[in-house]
Amino acid sequence: MMRYFVGAYATAPITESWDPAVQGEYLQGLKAMPNVRGLEHPFTGTLHQEDDDWFLANIDPDWDFVFTGLPGVMQRLGNDASFGLASTDEAGRQAALEFYQQARQAILKLNRHLGRKAVTALLVHAAPRVTSEIGPDGTALTKSLQTLASRDWDGATLVLEHCDAQVPGQSADKGFMHIETEIEAVTTVNREASNPIGLCINWGRSALEARSVDGPVAHLQAARDAGLLRGLMFSGVSGQESAYGAWRDTHMPPAQAFDIPAFEPCSLLTETEFRRCLQVADADALDFMGVKISVRPDALSVDERLAYIAGALHILDQING
Repeated sequence: MMRYFVGAYATAPITESWDPAVQGEYLQGLKAMPNVRGLEHPFTGTLHQEDDDWFLANIDPDWDFVFTGLPGVMQRLGNDASFGLASTDEAGRQAALEFYQQARQAILKLNRHLGRKAVTALLVHAAPRVTSEIGPDGTALTKSLQTLASRDWDGATLVLEHCDAQVPGQSADKGFMHIETEIEAVTTVNREASNPIGLCINWGRSALEARSVDGPVAHLQAARDAGLLRGLMFSGVSGQESAYGAWRDTHMPPAQAFDIPAFEPCSLLTETEFRRCLQVADADALDFMGVKISVRPDALSVDERLAYIAGALHILDQING
């Protein structure tokens, strides 16, 4: 049986203040799913944004982890538009390198606690957003990735996750770098790196950028042709107005498939698109694959939230089975 990573933070219960009991109940539900390999875990500056000790006590000790720096990157961009690995502003670029050094410390803390190299990958991102002054810039990104590649990540692979790029004539959600420039930067770094960097595609972000279900297929093919594809995460998106917004990076659940009870009717992430991408990606060759979905409304219960995750994973099981 293939097992998957879950971006569980995106589906986690929403309460007025952080409630460890409710969050613990949610993690218990994930532990009960036999096809969950582990978590895509958000890094914002510390191992867990609320309580490291609580997190270490409540995770499954057999889980693996993919750290994503994007939540922390977006927080910092809110305060400093020059922040990012691809920034032409040197202070903003150095701040991003320091941020990932903090992520390295969190990886070491988790691995030490579990007594093994449990972190499969660290997802890094080509911020900042496109502006005329500060980037993102391919030369700056290459320089930053060279620095990151020289560090010891305790068994974790560095993976650049593509986010939607700025396209003329349409609004962007992240508005980072085009994948062709990312591929060029990573390829350059890998010529001399002892620990090669990979690429990850998030289905929803690539569809959002292209305004089409063909976007993820094209990005997967480009990354694979370059020999860089390491990961694939499925998040949905839609051009229709809904609680998730039109063409927004809100991790919409997939559409109905295989009679799953929890789904989003207007989602463009259909069974057909799962199949197309899994075929192009060569799922067996990936380091990691999984789902990251958010749900509406915020008042949904723990069990209702878990049902959406179980449904998305069931689709992958049926196709990969």
